[in-house]
Amino acid sequence: MTENWHTGIVTKIVDETHNTRRFWIKIPDMEIFDFKPGQFVTLDLPIHEKKNKRWRSYSIASHPDGTNEIELVIVLLEGGAGTNYLFNEVKEGSELVLKGPLGVFVLPPTLDTDLFFICTGTGIAPFRAMTKYLMQHNIPHKDIHLIFGTRYESDLLYAAEMRQLEADFPGFHYIPTLSRQEAWTGRKGYVHQVYEEMLQDKRPANFYLCGWKAMIDEAKQRIQALGYDRKSIHQELYG
Repeated sequence: MTENWHTGIVTKIVDETHNTRRFWIKIPDMEIFDFKPGQFVTLDLPIHEKKNKRWRSYSIASHPDGTNEIELVIVLLEGGAGTNYLFNEVKEGSELVLKGPLGVFVLPPTLDTDLFFICTGTGIAPFRAMTKYLMQHNIPHKDIHLIFGTRYESDLLYAAEMRQLEADFPGFHYIPTLSRQEAWTGRKGYVHQVYEEMLQDKRPANFYLCGWKAMIDEAKQRIQALGYDRKSIHQELYG
């Protein structure tokens, strides 16, 4: 073990949807687990002899709050060794070996353009961390648009909390977009139509993409086709 691996204790587990769970992990050997919103941790799970087959990385869903506890939100992948272990073996009180914080999927030092947070599934995790951090620290910002795509209303993660944030945090817009829900008064279809419509005015913007590779690849092409520079697009891939 090198010095950057830590033993975390699972303090709480909550089912968020039928196939996603929230895990709270405390890292007792650190007084404060300090990270930038958008960063991730890597877990070393006892599921294989080879190191690179044991490691699983997850964005931190909580914002830095001066404690040594973080929250992860994890979706159960069919046939996934890592998530099957986390869902079937890990209980409150279990130990998890982790390292972090890692990653450069973080906000720019000054927020002088609109931010488009575009995500699918558990890709909402880093954006929850970023939004709560911006609100708590009263950081000046332009409009923030969280466009969250999923199939059904029952798959929306943190829905009540996001609506509350929209009410409490000026300039934050929560746009859940469902591809398969019939009875739904909100946006229907896929995330791409939503931002393309909004960006007809070609306003200055920064884009943060998090979720499945297919969504990210398509979004990158479409955003650049609208005339935006590749440098304004930041991504965090899942799977």
